[in-house]
Amino acid sequence: MEQPTTRRSLLRLIAGTPLLAMGSGFAAATKVALIGSLIQKASALPHVSQRIDFIARALLGARYQDNTLIGAPNHQEQFVVRDDAFDCVTYCEVVLAAAIAHDFGEFETSLRRIRYNHGNVQWSQRNHYFADWIQRNIENRICQPVLMEPSVTIKKTVTWHSALGKHPVSIIGVPQSTFFANTRLLVPGDLIGFTSRRPDLDFFHTGLIAFGSGGILLLRHASRSGGRVMDDNMAAFFNVNQVKYVTLLRATENKP
Repeated sequence: MEQPTTRRSLLRLIAGTPLLAMGSGFAAATKVALIGSLIQKASALPHVSQRIDFIARALLGARYQDNTLIGAPNHQEQFVVRDDAFDCVTYCEVVLAAAIAHDFGEFETSLRRIRYNHGNVQWSQRNHYFADWIQRNIENRICQPVLMEPSVTIKKTVTWHSALGKHPVSIIGVPQSTFFANTRLLVPGDLIGFTSRRPDLDFFHTGLIAFGSGGILLLRHASRSGGRVMDDNMAAFFNVNQVKYVTLLRATENKP
């Protein structure tokens, strides 16, 4: 039996449509209807952490998908905007860009700056390593580090892709014990990166800080194992994944 069209069913239909920045008129209309709507609603919140938390929560349930971006060393990079599926990094990028934007046009500009070095939409300029993502978004003042002491400096040479060659990175790592002893310093919407134990990889995952009932600390993230954007108990995530160090960032305050 055919069901009546409701606001919820319309949003589900919209959320199922991949969105490209240079797409059709229909794609452009859906972008304004969903992402633009979230930007507009979040603008009533005075602090960027509140806007991140609001937008991130609104996207709970979106499916997880690897390789959501388009481009390769020998294929032209395309600027992709979508709200129906994310990997862990693109989820954080879209939420952060929407939270600091006044409108959809500013969202696209912010997303380019977050995802690419100097906003240049080229495969070679994409922040392939999360260590570079962190450093470049601190340099462009979109984010600032959340410092917890004692911390350590982790130096690695990473080799994710042969076309990128050997790439040295330097990571400020907060030990697990330091992190859980200083959770009072966290606010909803802080970004957390989980360092990898592999010698050739910088981080294995990233997500956002959230708080549940009773103040329980949560990881809000695009989960490969869960198949969707979801909340996980932070302590349980640490234990299951044997997390040793994390890196923490906070969006720079930018009132709409």
